[in-house]
Amino acid sequence: MKTKSKRTCIFLWLLALLAVIASCTPESCLEETNTFVNATFYINDGSGSIKAPDTLTIYGSGKEENLLYNKTVNRSTAKIPLDASTGSCIFILKINNITDIVTFNYTSYPHFISKECGYTFYHSIESVHNTKNIIDTIFISNNSVLLSDEENIRIYY
Repeated sequence: MKTKSKRTCIFLWLLALLAVIASCTPESCLEETNTFVNATFYINDGSGSIKAPDTLTIYGSGKEENLLYNKTVNRSTAKIPLDASTGSCIFILKINNITDIVTFNYTSYPHFISKECGYTFYHSIESVHNTKNIIDTIFISNNSVLLSDEENIRIYY
């Protein structure tokens, strides 16, 4: 009876040890963790119609080697990242090969996603300024930049 009891005890200890080890194993993060300004392009003809540019190129100022979009064809929306360590970002937008400069001013704050994914940064857009070569107006439709696909800005060109 002692050996059966001893085996049962060892089995229970191994089972408990396995449960402890399994509970300490980090799980994978399956959620989106990057926030983006969601921009939609509109034709500035008074109709309020969404209109994809013939070509779209976007990159951060001074970061020409890191193109977000490179002569992308017929794209009516764009996702633009903001840097949480600064309060403003400057982007170069080329719509139909005409260049404009867009400056975002914003505040950032941390947001806890989950134990597996950790934190991300949400942003609150305070203002957007642009040159007026092809872009007529940029309208902030939702200043809260969260982990969603909700439109944040409308770019009228």
